[in-house]
Amino acid sequence: MIDPKNIASYPALLTEKVRLSDTDRQGHVNNVCFSFFYEAGRAELLLDKPERLDPGCFFVIVTTTVDFIGELHFPGDVVVATGVESIGKTSLSMRQALFQNGRCASVSSSTMVQVNISEKSAQPLSAATRARLEELLMLRPEAE
Repeated sequence: MIDPKNIASYPALLTEKVRLSDTDRQGHVNNVCFSFFYEAGRAELLLDKPERLDPGCFFVIVTTTVDFIGELHFPGDVVVATGVESIGKTSLSMRQALFQNGRCASVSSSTMVQVNISEKSAQPLSAATRARLEELLMLRPEAE
């Protein structure tokens, strides 16, 4: 079973710097900023290689959830872990987590739909795009 709180479950990791402006009066990273970190992880995964998108298409978020498990602090870095959980006809489900100093502070799941930009409607994933997304599927950590 895949453990979303285990960094070894994710095929893609991105390190982001925590900025002072991300914090609240208590020195914790504001909950809104968690969403910015997740956005950076999704963008890195889907936009760093244009061939992961069908021509003339883009992914849009349909649903997203964020579970807050712990705090993030300044100064420091946050590791944004991202992976594809499942792939549908026109959509994919992503799972993400935020880690600081080896500790999981949050997990998130999102459903994204591939949309044809000119038609403004969902477009089925091509076989090539599906194959590229399968390379990003969540990993099952080896038993310890």
